[in-house]
Amino acid sequence: MAILERSDTGAVAHLNMNAPERLNALSDEMLGALQDEFERLKGDRSIRAVILSGSGKAFCAGHDLKQMTAGRQAEDGGKAYFKDLFDRCARMMMTVQQLPQPVIAQVHGIATAAGCQLVATCDLAIAAEGTRFGVNGVNIGLFCSTPMVALSRNIPRKHAFEMLTTGQFINAARAAELGLINRAVPLDNLVDETAALAETLAGKLGAAVKTGKQAFYQQVQMPLDQAYAYTGDVMVENMLYRDTEEGIAAFIEKRDPNWTQ
Repeated sequence: MAILERSDTGAVAHLNMNAPERLNALSDEMLGALQDEFERLKGDRSIRAVILSGSGKAFCAGHDLKQMTAGRQAEDGGKAYFKDLFDRCARMMMTVQQLPQPVIAQVHGIATAAGCQLVATCDLAIAAEGTRFGVNGVNIGLFCSTPMVALSRNIPRKHAFEMLTTGQFINAARAAELGLINRAVPLDNLVDETAALAETLAGKLGAAVKTGKQAFYQQVQMPLDQAYAYTGDVMVENMLYRDTEEGIAAFIEKRDPNWTQ
């Protein structure tokens, strides 16, 4: 049984974390499997959208605490292991946003600590009503400093800080209100709603979405004037695409575009 399952439907790749007995924890094995699959997707021009989900009762419960406890047994108290672990996790999270395809988190049950970080890292997220989100490490004496990076880039600072310092959960409705997820839907509709969003994204010009995704994450880090200068250059390049010319012509002529990508 693979710890990470992939199934493709047309131009949509569905990755399913498959370690339900560990609540799909980001173990060494899960991190490696996710990193490998994301690297494959980088060069897969046939895929235009990605769905990430989890088997069993939860989306993802964060890092594997049993593995972390075992890592502490090293002569250095686990310092080298923990540094490597968090570096690998950060690399995987950053790879999600480096993919040319939008990644949608399909969330249910719980998403805690690094699992909540993973939701915040994905480009889009749809959650089942009743899902709970938390960065709860503070409850066991471990502040969720790396999950904080993604969380604080998704929701207002004071709300992020409250979650980080209280260790309390928020529900799916509150997560949508704060902007951690796009929307909450009934559990029975979760798969269909996520698939519909993925199909919508997959129907767009892949080259334009790739360009736009890269520009999105670049410009949010820039001052306003630099952001406009940068994105203006991006739009110039986008306008020169043959498929963009075709898309504009098709709109004017009221027909479907004949895109080559």
